[in-house]
Amino acid sequence: MNLKAVSPITIEAIEAARVRIAGTIVRTPLIRLQTGTGDPEIYLKLENLQPINSFKLRGAANAVAMLAPERRALGVWTISAGNAGQGVAYAARRAGVPCTVVTIETAPETKVERMRALGAHLVKAPFDACWEAMERRAFPGVEGSFVHPFDDDDFIAGNATMGLEIVEDLPEVATVVAAIGGGGLVTGVGSGVRARKPGVRILGAEPETAAPGALSFANGKASVFDRWQATFVDGAGGKSVFPRMWERMRSVVDGSIVVTLDETKRAMRGLAERSRVIAEGAGALAVAAALSGKAGPGPIVAIVSGGNIELTTFCELIGSVR
Repeated sequence: MNLKAVSPITIEAIEAARVRIAGTIVRTPLIRLQTGTGDPEIYLKLENLQPINSFKLRGAANAVAMLAPERRALGVWTISAGNAGQGVAYAARRAGVPCTVVTIETAPETKVERMRALGAHLVKAPFDACWEAMERRAFPGVEGSFVHPFDDDDFIAGNATMGLEIVEDLPEVATVVAAIGGGGLVTGVGSGVRARKPGVRILGAEPETAAPGALSFANGKASVFDRWQATFVDGAGGKSVFPRMWERMRSVVDGSIVVTLDETKRAMRGLAERSRVIAEGAGALAVAAALSGKAGPGPIVAIVSGGNIELTTFCELIGSVR
């Protein structure tokens, strides 16, 4: 397969994406997280308030809109644990074309139900098969135009619109933290922020059970995380960083902070108690990283990337920590 060479996401592409998706996405608020004296100064970028409760709508809306009409008419498909699938399904429905999502068989039922409600046809597969299909950009029996959930210039440009909003709403921002799954969020945000304020630090956040980003930064190359475990943090943390995504990330991301599962649960609880914000595991990673002190004193923007979690599960998780 001949893929387009990796190149920086330009400010022109990001600005064009902002105009293109303005009627689909919400310009989400940036609010101060009330913390204790001596804690870092943290602001929350509330992407859980998007129509699909996830930032993925930004990239998906731009990527589907950028398909040539004849390709879009074939229908679209993607691979997802749930959030990217919802984003592509939402964009496909607006475009009036069919959508198929190859979804990880352990995806939470709340995400599965929402993809179906948006009209997506679902094909379930094991995590490893999905991860391999993202590299091959093909899956047996699935046809249509493939929308990669992170390794795609148009998807990343859509994500990058968030970076422009952050700098406009908090010009004094010193650090931005975003969860790393495939890398499309942190790369996009880094591209958008750095286009306006080159000196801002951009950091990833990963769970201790799935931290190939931190390993890749430590090794100076795309790396495989051999100790991967499936957890409630289903929307972030892969088994490896794809080489193409490492090429994208390393020029706009400064490193990745690894947090424990308990730190993530405490961040979920703190968001609910202090800000009345419901975040899924992946959505709370950036907040956990910011609260750890490893991102500095601030001002820090922690991206609450999603809130798609079954409420019983949410209550169980936050009830297990103090």
